Amino acid sequence: MPVYDHHQALPRLVDALRTTGLTCWLVDDGSHAPCAQAVQALCAENQPWLRRLRLEHNQGKGGAVVAGLRAAHAAGFTHAVQIDADLQHDPSRIGEFVAAAERHPAAVINGVPQYDASVPAVRLHGRRITTVLVWLNTLSLQIADAMCGFRVYPLPPIIALEQRHKLGARMNFDIEVLVRLYWDGLEIINVPTP
Repeated sequence: MPVYDHHQALPRLVDALRTTGLTCWLVDDGSHAPCAQAVQALCAENQPWLRRLRLEHNQGKGGAVVAGLRAAHAAGFTHAVQIDADLQHDPSRIGEFVAAAERHPAAVINGVPQYDASVPAVRLHGRRITTVLVWLNTLSLQIADAMCGFRVYPLPPIIALEQRHKLGARMNFDIEVLVRLYWDGLEIINVPTP
């Protein structure tokens, strides 16, 4: 989880993650002192399953995600779940994503947000425009949403991609990494998520 000053949501997120049985990294992306202290305390209280990776200077979401993916790969994991730290995604759905990854171990499991009527029109239409541009770049309809921060990545292909290409370090990471992994031949499995 990339974390940048999300200390208000972190205790609830950690409580939800505890039930998954997964090893988790909170990648503190150069947060200010209150968040950095909260991450450190939560990781100390929840050893060994919750780990802290501190980036001294803010790298951006993409930089933080890549740092977490590298740490998971170095620790011997084959896959990694990405979920945003601000609780915009429902952590209780992680099991569905992991189950999809078990059925399709060579694929990226990609979250596709399902909105209710309260979604701002500009957000919804902006996502649609981005999705159409992704379809044009891939000449495929396989990526149903390229902006969702809830995914499961197979680690060897993403580590290889990251070593060949400098991926976007900010919010552009989510879109770019999916397109490039698709270009590399990975299947994208779309999973609806609230």
